[in-house]
Amino acid sequence: MRLFKSIIKQFRVLKAVAFVTYKEWAAYRSHMMVSLIVGPVSFLVQYFIWQAVYSNQTQLNGFTLDQVLSYYALITLTHYLTMDFADWNLHMLIRTGQFITYMIRPMSHRYFAFSQKVGHRVLGFIYEFIPVYLMFFFVFNIKLIPANFFWCGLSIALGFLMTFFINYAIGIIGFWIIRGEGVRRMIMTIDRLFRGVLIPLVFFPDMIQKILFFLPFQFASYVPVRVFIGSYILGGMSFSIPEIVGIQAIAVVIMFFITKILWLLGARKFTGVGV
Repeated sequence: MRLFKSIIKQFRVLKAVAFVTYKEWAAYRSHMMVSLIVGPVSFLVQYFIWQAVYSNQTQLNGFTLDQVLSYYALITLTHYLTMDFADWNLHMLIRTGQFITYMIRPMSHRYFAFSQKVGHRVLGFIYEFIPVYLMFFFVFNIKLIPANFFWCGLSIALGFLMTFFINYAIGIIGFWIIRGEGVRRMIMTIDRLFRGVLIPLVFFPDMIQKILFFLPFQFASYVPVRVFIGSYILGGMSFSIPEIVGIQAIAVVIMFFITKILWLLGARKFTGVGV
C-alpha cells in the first residue's frame, strides 16, 4: 500500500510539472512552429542527395530509395517525440550557480527535468509531430504505418527515456567542466551521428557497426525507426522485433544507473558559485 501511494504521489508530481511546462512553452509555441519548416526542408535536402546516390542503382546496403526516404522521415518524426533540452538546461543551472535551489527541493532534479520533458513533448506532439506527419503523408506521399503498433509504441517510449538519460549525462559534465559548451556540442554531434540521424547506421563499415551496437546512442533513434519498419539489423546481427526491444529496455536500465552514478560523483563537486 505504501509503495502504491508513493507511485501515485510521484505521478501527481510528474503531471503537475509537465502541465506547468506545457503551459509555459505554449506561450512561445511559435518557437516550435519553426519545425514545420526546418523538418521538411531538411528532408528535402536528404531527398535530393539520395536521389543522386541512387541514380545508377536500385538498392544500397539493403535499402531502396523509397526505404531510405522513409527512414529519414521516421528519424524526423522520432526526433519530435523524443527530443529534450536536459543537457543544456542542467549545464546552464550548474554554470550560473542556480542549481543550488534544486539541491534543497524535496524531489531530485533528474525527475524534475524528466517531468519537464514530458510536458514539452506533449506540446511537441501537437505542434510538431502531427503537422509534419500529415505533411509527409499527403505532400511527400510517404505512408508511414508501423509494422506493429504495440512494439513501435514501446520502442519509442524507450527511445524517449534513452534520449533523456543520454542528454542528462551530457549535462552532468558541467560539474567538472563549467564552461564546457564546446565539449557538450562535440558530444551532441557524435550523438546525432551514432544514433543514425545523419546517416543510417548500416552504411558504416561493419566493424564500426558492431561497436555502435554496444553504445547507447542507437537505442534512442535507430532502434525505434527499425522497429517501426519491422526489421532490425546492424553489424551483421539480426534480431526479431521483441528481441531488440528487450535489448533496448536493458540498455535503458543500464543508462539509468550510469546517470545515477555520474550524478553522485558530480554533485560532490558542485560549489553553488556561478560563473
